[in-house]
Amino acid sequence: MRASLIQIAVDEGEPVDSRRRRVAALVREQSGADLVVLPELWTTGAFAFEEFGRAAEPLEGPTYEAMAKAASDAGVWLHAGSVPERDPDGTLYNTSLLFSPSGEPAAAYRKIHRFGFDKGEAVLMGAGRDLVTVRLPGTTLGLATCYDLRFPELFRGLVDAGAETLVIPAGWPERRRAHWTLLAQARAVENQAFVLACGTAGTHAGVPQAGHSIVVDPWGEVLAEAGPGEEVLTVDLDPAKVGATREQFPALKDRVLGLEPPRRPC
Repeated sequence: MRASLIQIAVDEGEPVDSRRRRVAALVREQSGADLVVLPELWTTGAFAFEEFGRAAEPLEGPTYEAMAKAASDAGVWLHAGSVPERDPDGTLYNTSLLFSPSGEPAAAYRKIHRFGFDKGEAVLMGAGRDLVTVRLPGTTLGLATCYDLRFPELFRGLVDAGAETLVIPAGWPERRRAHWTLLAQARAVENQAFVLACGTAGTHAGVPQAGHSIVVDPWGEVLAEAGPGEEVLTVDLDPAKVGATREQFPALKDRVLGLEPPRRPC
């Protein structure tokens, strides 16, 4: 399986419509790939909180339409990163979109863990509730987004649902880049799965982005890593390596579930 991660540079001076056209063209250039992955909130920038409300679109909005067409033109499975979605009831969500090679919608994932603590995304957007996996030829994708990377229980849930390849679009800040690499490798090792983590380049609302999109195999080996700028990272994966790793080192079978917290002394 050939995967291409498009690490998009988000420039606040570039109109969103222009960026959509540019990104669609980049997707079309990946016509030899099986799976193409875009970053989180690339239409606005992950830290441009004041733009979320203005830029929010319905699920089947202009980004959906442009990416569906690009996926169909390229003949690829396209994880189109995420967009600020406005639900019919007015609630905003950070929603990832996945399209089939015919341009049909295959899945939508609303980000479960919202970043910001008591500000930003955490207060502006609603929280998703559902784990999402999608079966592709040769592998099953498990979908997560950015801050989700810090919560291993989410990925355990995805693995229990059959995930073998974990796809994580992000808008990760440069100041915590060491965490980005560490956590991507940790999620790969503990779940014995491929991790495809695609970030943004550029600066969002004054926050420099980490870039350094990364592909990690089920043993935790970094197969490819981007630099800090806009870049297309392409790597060939052997989906059979997941099953082989889990058979050779069957740690997942030794999980002990349902542990109770310690009782307080009387």
